[in-house]
Amino acid sequence: MMGLADITLFLDDMDFLSRAVIMAIAVAVPLALLSPFLVLKGWALMGDAISHAVFPGVVLAYVFGIPYALGAFCAGMFSAVAIGFVKNNSRIRHDTAMGIVFAGMFGLGLVFYVKIRTAVHLDHILYGDMLGAMGEDIVLAAAIALGIATVIGLKWKDFLLHAFDPVQAVVAGLSVNALHYGLLALISLSIVGALQAVGFILPVAMLIAPGAIAFLLSRRFSTMLVVSLAVAVLCSVLGVYIATVLDSAPAPTIVLLLTIVFLLVFAFVSLRQHGYFLKGRT
Repeated sequence: MMGLADITLFLDDMDFLSRAVIMAIAVAVPLALLSPFLVLKGWALMGDAISHAVFPGVVLAYVFGIPYALGAFCAGMFSAVAIGFVKNNSRIRHDTAMGIVFAGMFGLGLVFYVKIRTAVHLDHILYGDMLGAMGEDIVLAAAIALGIATVIGLKWKDFLLHAFDPVQAVVAGLSVNALHYGLLALISLSIVGALQAVGFILPVAMLIAPGAIAFLLSRRFSTMLVVSLAVAVLCSVLGVYIATVLDSAPAPTIVLLLTIVFLLVFAFVSLRQHGYFLKGRT
């Protein structure tokens, strides 16, 4: 049996393109599994808020010499709790609270980033560097993907009930707060896993687009999960290869590919609803 060090060494020995493909899949899996829940709950802005809010945690992690994943996760969870606290203790709407918290956290991160930029180079964390992913980055992303996939596989029905009807979830004996903050924790973890690959700027697109595409194509939530996963993995792998051909960055190429797929699916569904794909119709 290969140990963790052996797996990391094996991944380091692979060529950069193979590592990028594996990293793309490891990032796509958790984002795709969470995407349908965010789409159903209308939490697109929450994904954006957390993806920006983890920035100061990463910068401080570099300063104090602790794993950046730990700093990012702590900052993400702090932001999620802060948003809930502001919403529950004021008349401010949820989206307003998200906007205030994530803008403030991202601004704080930029201040820290500028102050230490001469000593520590964080551009690859800010913008992502999928082609430069090393073995330890892939192992971390894969471990997060496995953990999130396990939780979703065991609890997706509970999360689904909470997304559709929190009141019914309470009646069914579920802990709404545990599901709420559990989902936020999973979102934070998925963004931590995506940092090396896509940075802070693009995770929200990869967190929303697969679920939106699956929502247009599916009527059952279980099918929606499968479609979201398939679309995210396929676009991620194709995006890496297209980026190498075009000499482009993989992360924005993947996001652009997801956007194109969404537009094509949207056009197809719209035309089908108007009867353009029925027999005898041109």
